[in-house]
Amino acid sequence: MPLLRELSTLLLKARASLALVRDGRAVVGELRQQAPVAPGSIEAVVYFPDGAVNAYQVRQWYEPLRRLAETHPVAVIARRADAARLLLAECPLPVVLLSTMGEIETWLGTQRVGVIFYVNQNQANFAALRFAGPAHVFVSHGESEKAYMVSNQLKAYDQVFVAGPAAVRRIARSIRGLAPERLVEIGRPQVDVRHAGPDLPADDRVVVLYAPTWEGDRPSMEYSSLASHGAAMVAALVGDPRYRVVYRPHPRTGVQDSAYSAAHRAVVGVLAAANAADPAAAHVVDTDSPFGWHLAAADVCIADLSAVAYDWMATGKPLVLTRPAAAQATVEGSELAAAVPLLDAAHAGQVTSRIADLMAGQDDGYAALVRDFFGDTAPGASTARFLAAADALIAERASEEVA
Repeated sequence: MPLLRELSTLLLKARASLALVRDGRAVVGELRQQAPVAPGSIEAVVYFPDGAVNAYQVRQWYEPLRRLAETHPVAVIARRADAARLLLAECPLPVVLLSTMGEIETWLGTQRVGVIFYVNQNQANFAALRFAGPAHVFVSHGESEKAYMVSNQLKAYDQVFVAGPAAVRRIARSIRGLAPERLVEIGRPQVDVRHAGPDLPADDRVVVLYAPTWEGDRPSMEYSSLASHGAAMVAALVGDPRYRVVYRPHPRTGVQDSAYSAAHRAVVGVLAAANAADPAAAHVVDTDSPFGWHLAAADVCIADLSAVAYDWMATGKPLVLTRPAAAQATVEGSELAAAVPLLDAAHAGQVTSRIADLMAGQDDGYAALVRDFFGDTAPGASTARFLAAADALIAERASEEVA
């Protein structure tokens, strides 16, 4: 049996390698059909060494980066063919596939890149950090209080763009030796973007967004409520005619643990049965659209301690925050968890009562919390801060080149 397992693993790896080769050939053909990136034209880069499965991390930056590209041309460097192929199909920015460090070095030598942005903490980022000319900036792909957000890896970057004062305090508490001036508060530019979404019925139902995070790749990151709360919460919501559910699972749901795939299927089944029984309910399962339209379409959100909760906070609308069932996924030290009552798995079926209480009104403390996490949340304010911070870095590096 061990030999069979080893042979099976080798076969899967061989198939994956062949798929990458096929993707690579296809991408080369697609790149030939694109207008070439002119030498000396690019001033900012997004470095993305991951595969297509993590493309959502770049996707949420499309619009802020498109705005930046109006004054400072931006390109995306993809290291993997599958990611490059997906980005070529949907990204509004030029995409270049540079598989080796030699190719990256040569390409950067033809451009005037002043800043390189990083949307995650992939160890492969460190290969690009060797280039001393551009400023290296960690922008992440979401604001949260997960351990991920206070990694000692932040020291590697010239600047870290954070949402607001709460993030500065969080990092200062957890990371020693990181100069505070390297933390730049920009808010959350993504909440300024208006995304197209499905047309929901214009009726009196309260639209509830349920957007659980994924199971994480280690016990301390297992914040997802999908397996512990999901089916019970959704069953309670669809059983109450006051509510319409928009279910938006994390793109990586079930990648690490098949139990979460099963939990996802259970929630989808509950919603399908509810729609069959009452088509006017029009509950939505969304697994493929870009995240963003949900923020404007929903009236209340159920989320885990994840980036979705923080994006939602910036809207100022009611939030139901779940308590992780996994003991290792601690909420101690979380300012959000301390300020917003947590919904335990044992009380998941009582979620409608929690929502009704929140819809009845929120106190001024919640508004103060939002300001602490994001600063000015007026429309366009975060985007303006992001553009100003990026512009300052690019101008600084350009002046150093002249000097």
